[in-house]
Amino acid sequence: MGRYVVERTLPGAGKLTDQELRDVSAKSNEVLAEMGEDVSWVESYVTDDKLYCVYDATDPELIEEHARRGGFPCDQVAPVRGVINPGTGS
Repeated sequence: MGRYVVERTLPGAGKLTDQELRDVSAKSNEVLAEMGEDVSWVESYVTDDKLYCVYDATDPELIEEHARRGGFPCDQVAPVRGVINPGTGS
């Protein structure tokens, strides 16, 4: 299973209410439950006009299918090639 970062353009994302974010999350979870264990959502980061989502999947096509089924934008799916953090340089 690979890890991927998904870029989604969503103008005004940073102004979504807590309820709107819960609704988006619920829809995503509903679609994922229908798709099985080959794709899972780890977390998302909300910025002013974009969402950056982290997914695990056996095939990146499943992430694009999730977006289609859920009606979510999906600008780019990029495989994670490595992870660094402040401790990496120590």
